[in-house]
Amino acid sequence: MTDASSSKAAATPPSQADFLAIAEAAWDGLPEGFKALCGTVVILVTDFADEDILNHFNMDSPYELTGLYQGVDLTQKSVADPNPEPDYVFLYRLPILLEWCERGNVTLSELITHVLVHEIGHHFGLSDDDMHEIEDGAG
Repeated sequence: MTDASSSKAAATPPSQADFLAIAEAAWDGLPEGFKALCGTVVILVTDFADEDILNHFNMDSPYELTGLYQGVDLTQKSVADPNPEPDYVFLYRLPILLEWCERGNVTLSELITHVLVHEIGHHFGLSDDDMHEIEDGAG
């Protein structure tokens, strides 16, 4: 028999800090060549994309967007820039959690890895097959 605290823990979604820890573990497990392609990437977790981002993509619902890569392609970065800005991957916690609950056939870690790889991959113009290969190589 389970007690009330373990029952409640099972029903409590991961906090933003817990979600970030899962995302950082997913990043650490990605193939080194893929991470090298990215350079410096900062992973940020928020509950939803802000209104400006949603408007930019013509999205009505904040649940439509699970992640976003924001940065400059490595081919456009200059070695002469002494303080280049890092690139960012935004993971939107509540839309990802909703998709995870609706799908029911993947772990949360697998879904976070998928969103992370796809946001970076789309930014660099990788095909879906390339991204699936990277996901398959994730540790």
